[in-house]
Amino acid sequence: MSTPPELPWLAWSVGDRVVLRYRGADGAPAEALGYLTEVAPDHVCLDTRRGPVRVEARAMVTGKRVPPPPPRR
Repeated sequence: MSTPPELPWLAWSVGDRVVLRYRGADGAPAEALGYLTEVAPDHVCLDTRRGPVRVEARAMVTGKRVPPPPPRR
């Protein structure tokens, strides 16, 4: 019996700042940078500068946690 693939985003927590690369509805590459507002096995939601973004698991290409932005001068 094979084990199911790990879902790396399930190790993330609401409030984490992440960057995600994913395929948009048209299949074109897209990227979202923001704070997680929801983490589920089939999607994540981020609050970005452009507003809320929902990324379905099947569209995700890669992603990772990132540090907070540098302070504004």
